[in-house]
Amino acid sequence: MQITEVRVYPRNEEKLKAFVTVTFDDSFVVRNLKVIQGQNGLFVAMPSRKMADGSHKDIAHPIKNEVRRMIEEKVLAAYQEKIKQTPLPTEFGGGEVPAREPAIDIEEEEEEEKKEKKEKKEKKK
Repeated sequence: MQITEVRVYPRNEEKLKAFVTVTFDDSFVVRNLKVIQGQNGLFVAMPSRKMADGSHKDIAHPIKNEVRRMIEEKVLAAYQEKIKQTPLPTEFGGGEVPAREPAIDIEEEEEEEKKEKKEKKEKKK
């Protein structure tokens, strides 16, 4: 299993630094991973759902530690690269970046994916 694409959506928040979408083997997409600023630095949180009791349960998560490390390394590297291209707002130490909601971006992202698939098919011909 390989990560074939990582899309980073920077956020203008103190702890939540970005939402991330990861594609595996050009076949399976996991949305709403989060890059979080913790007490010991950045980490990647898996997509989760808030339960009735206020706790959070992961919707999807790696079972093996080496897969978790691979995801974290790729996501954090993509996040760092994105921040170099579009720095965070001055309040958090950089230039201006518009905050984007993943729920709104999903339709746009799906359109981009369809377009890219179409282009790949045309290149194969």
